[in-house]
Amino acid sequence: MSLPLRIEPGGLLRTLYDERLDLRPLGQIQIQRGSHVEPTPTGDWLADLSPVQGPCLGPFPVRSLALTAERDWLERHWLHSD
Repeated sequence: MSLPLRIEPGGLLRTLYDERLDLRPLGQIQIQRGSHVEPTPTGDWLADLSPVQGPCLGPFPVRSLALTAERDWLERHWLHSD
């Protein structure tokens, strides 16, 4: 599984957090939450992407589906947006 990276013109690097790559040697880092994956009162799961001005995805019957949808949306719309 590859780790998607985006380097912007001013040198800002965007990626989805992953422990496979230690970003600290690259300089000052700032980690921010991109979403909230939470259960509903009925036991389904939602991926709320409001921290990055995105939609609320779901409901999903299991958490792993919500996490996959979250990552897919972040890669397509936040990481690779212009």
